[in-house]
Amino acid sequence: MNAVKTLLSSVALSVALATSTLAAGVDVNTSTTGLALQGYDPVAYFTDGAPSKGSYKITAIHDGATYRFTSQDHKAAFEADPAAYLPQYGGFCAFGTAMGFKFDGDPTQWKIVDGELFLNLSEEIHQKWQGDQANFIEKADTNWLGIADKSPEELAN
Repeated sequence: MNAVKTLLSSVALSVALATSTLAAGVDVNTSTTGLALQGYDPVAYFTDGAPSKGSYKITAIHDGATYRFTSQDHKAAFEADPAAYLPQYGGFCAFGTAMGFKFDGDPTQWKIVDGELFLNLSEEIHQKWQGDQANFIEKADTNWLGIADKSPEELAN
């Protein structure tokens, strides 16, 4: 498991630096402009069963992060109950959170489990996470309590 942590730490730090995706509010994974989910519509995962890029013309701000939507109906649903649609762990990688780190969550590597949206860093990591997702969710839920307010850089050291 230590080899996986080391690999994930190196990959994540490289990805974070290369994409300049930093947490504006630390507990929400956003771009430097405050865009969450890389512009993907959080409601679409639940209603369409697939990730869909939202429109820059249809947005809502929640907890300092900007979310985009594919329709006014999706925006209204989100505004009525944001918690129902927000990705777990602020949109950071679920597997990484289980390991005690904050890595970018890729909006195309996702799964809804018990009505909650989870993202992972990459397809390879997503496959590993799905192999024991109940255990990883339990670990991530516990870890999130201690890392939510820390920056990805603090956790990489």
